[in-house]
Amino acid sequence: MSFLRTTMTAYRSRLYLNYWDILALLLVLAVIFLFAWNARQMATPYQLGEAIPISLSPKVLPFYAARTVVRMLFALCISLLFTFIFGTWAAKSRRAEKIIIPMIDVLQSVPILGFLSVAITAFIGLFRGSMLGPECAAIFAIFTSQAWNMALGFYQTVRSVPSEVQEAGRMFHLSSWQRFWRIDVPFSMPSLLWNTMASMSAGWFFVVVSEAITVSDQEILLPGIGSYVAVAIRAADMRAIIYAILTMFIVILAYDQLLFRPLVAWAEKFKAEQQGVDKPLESWVINLFRRTRLVRRFGNGITQLFNAFVNIKLFRQSPERIEKIKAVRDERAINLLWTVFIIVLAVAAIVFLADFIIRNLTVSEVIHVFLLGIVTACRVFVLLAICSLIWVPIGIWIGLRPQVANIAQPVAQILAAFPANFFYPFIVMFIVYHHLSPNIWLTPLMILGAQWYIVFNVIAGASTIPKDLLQVADNLNVVGWLRWARFLLPYVFPYYITGAITAAGGAWNASIVAEVASWGDQTLVATGLGAYITQYTAAGNFAHIALGIGMMCVFVLLINRLIWRPLYAYAVNRFME
Repeated sequence: MSFLRTTMTAYRSRLYLNYWDILALLLVLAVIFLFAWNARQMATPYQLGEAIPISLSPKVLPFYAARTVVRMLFALCISLLFTFIFGTWAAKSRRAEKIIIPMIDVLQSVPILGFLSVAITAFIGLFRGSMLGPECAAIFAIFTSQAWNMALGFYQTVRSVPSEVQEAGRMFHLSSWQRFWRIDVPFSMPSLLWNTMASMSAGWFFVVVSEAITVSDQEILLPGIGSYVAVAIRAADMRAIIYAILTMFIVILAYDQLLFRPLVAWAEKFKAEQQGVDKPLESWVINLFRRTRLVRRFGNGITQLFNAFVNIKLFRQSPERIEKIKAVRDERAINLLWTVFIIVLAVAAIVFLADFIIRNLTVSEVIHVFLLGIVTACRVFVLLAICSLIWVPIGIWIGLRPQVANIAQPVAQILAAFPANFFYPFIVMFIVYHHLSPNIWLTPLMILGAQWYIVFNVIAGASTIPKDLLQVADNLNVVGWLRWARFLLPYVFPYYITGAITAAGGAWNASIVAEVASWGDQTLVATGLGAYITQYTAAGNFAHIALGIGMMCVFVLLINRLIWRPLYAYAVNRFME
């Protein structure tokens, strides 16, 4: 009887809240309240042309920070959905790969102002009389600065799933849907997290542009840190800039501790090999939820729902059906027709663009923009070479040491997340005071945000190096330059190429922000394609905007086709197969 009473008492104690449950529930309710409050603010009435006042008082900065963070998280969720759909599709289907990867190449080269020029009109027309129009346009603009890197990184890691792991999935008769959730996503999780952090940083870089929208002489200021900084720069208010930098520092620390650090610690279990000699990564958020009672029971229920979602019969295919699909996929005629369709589509787009340019622009203008593109391309290559020489060795060193990565990750996240726009006042004053050339001293701003793609991809690649290979290299006494040239650099080379492709695209995109810097009534302009697009976007000249964006796409596509894609194919064939 006493045993039964003890058992019942222990069971009932599981149903009661403990102190950790209360703390965890308060944290969850705070997050829910943050999203609910922002959703209500997004649905307020708004008419085009209506002025939205932005206060420079530090008292409103917490509210502005909350609005910006929610926009960033919404865009990140959409980017993750895009990554899972199109990254997987490109990795699993050669026909889809032929169109998705070139499209991502084009889209990541389109400046954010190009997306905003179209998106703001479309969303305002879709949500007439509501703030949802500008809000959705801002979220879409942030999405375009995050999604391409995540999709390319996920595509690369899904393609590199070891053959023995794929064979195990076939032995267990896993469907494509189950293989995606049980093999592809877990294997890609460490790399995906690092790329997500880099994409979050890219979103912060363009937050000023996305929240302070100026298209066709029409300015729309959305409440947020980006618009706060834009107004502070225009008013030459250095105190407001310092307040914004301090707020950014607090915000980045908060979402690092509440979001990314728990995810990085959780993703350790998905690594191919557990490094038993190292202390496991920890997060106070994970420890908090592990000490709860009711919240853990609720989490177990969510796990069961997820397992049911993964094993749903609707997405399961019989072996006969899979063989039929494979038979269809192997037909050369369909592949040929698909290739012809892509070529026709590309030729039609080129003809349409050429006809538009001939009817609205002169040949001399096209040549001028082409020369501006060469200038910007030279800046991108020089900056990329310098960053590679600096960050590849450092990234490998960090990735091989999980405890160092645990410390370096939040530091890199903080440094990466600070938008270059916040430092414009200091740079402009420095250039003006010392009478320096904007063509040289504005150039580093292009790579301040893009360099982190290389850093995070190299760290992610180095962190996946199997421990047994490191032990073999140690036993064979492979040290010094031989260890780097024959082992470490070749292993991370595919990851570096993925990061370099995205970093180059990010640098091209950042040129629209970096080649034009303002402080008060002083504006510095560097010669380049980014400055050309920025100036004509502010003027609302669509023909010149289209020419600038089209020329940037042509440059990026040619560089990707002639340089980056051959290097990536070499990396995959040489070091991953």
